[in-house]
Amino acid sequence: MKTKIKYVLSSLFALLLLLAGCSKEEYSFGDLEAPSNVAINTEIVGQSADNPNGDGSGLVHISVDADNAIAYKIDFGTSPGVNLVPFNGEITRQFTKTGDNDYRLTVVVYGAGGAATTITKDIRVNSVFNADPELVANLIGEGSKTWVVDKSVPGHFGVGPWDDASTGPEWWSAGVNEKVGSADCFYSTTFTFSQTGTNYTLTVNAPQGAFTKTGSLANNLPGIPAGGDEGCYVEYTGGSSSFSFIPSSTGIPASTPSTKTSIELAGFETYIGYGAVQKEYEILVITENYLYLRVRGTETGNAWYLKLVPAE
Repeated sequence: MKTKIKYVLSSLFALLLLLAGCSKEEYSFGDLEAPSNVAINTEIVGQSADNPNGDGSGLVHISVDADNAIAYKIDFGTSPGVNLVPFNGEITRQFTKTGDNDYRLTVVVYGAGGAATTITKDIRVNSVFNADPELVANLIGEGSKTWVVDKSVPGHFGVGPWDDASTGPEWWSAGVNEKVGSADCFYSTTFTFSQTGTNYTLTVNAPQGAFTKTGSLANNLPGIPAGGDEGCYVEYTGGSSSFSFIPSSTGIPASTPSTKTSIELAGFETYIGYGAVQKEYEILVITENYLYLRVRGTETGNAWYLKLVPAE
């Protein structure tokens, strides 16, 4: 009998220990407090009493002060809408639009649990850039010159990663006449670059429509529908816009090769070659009879490559 009592008591004690061991743990995330004391600091390179908007290099050192910050995103105010990109709280940006231009910096600072604080700062930056006269002459000729995509060579169209370490269409490259029959507009559209005084204009003539993706990927190209596959869209027949020569904003070296000069299109009326791209086309190579461009796609992470020749 005593043995049974000891057994029961031992079992009850073990059960109590088990229940104690299974007691619910309580966790706490702490306070979800947004970062405070947030401030954007800017240093415009070469800024002085004589040059209040900088020395023309367009370089601006940007840093952010904040308490309880975990991560940062920034928009540089260089394009319509807000396009936030991650950074570590410090960055140097080159603003390449020539002349004195205003930009609104938007910074979002994230704290614990995703709580965020947003702050903006307006800056005015001067950028001076004179393109190589030989480059300009090759592109424009004697006042006006028309180019087309060169379907006769492999690699006249291709795509690779948008990364300074990748400077070729390593993902896909078009073969000779690749789009004949499926997107004839890609080869029939002409791109005429002209100069009047110090002003530059691009005129696109697209009798069979624009070769592009649709919706937001068409980058506001007029007439392109909100949905549909990549192809020729006759709703767009052409347009004109001004353009500028600017220092290329990428970090790829001249040995890529690259001229380190870009064509930047104004507005949304025009494009070069392919519609689903942004507005800065870096000139990798240019001669009197050859133009090789690299441009960032509207799809994140894409770099598109285009080869053009003078139209006959």
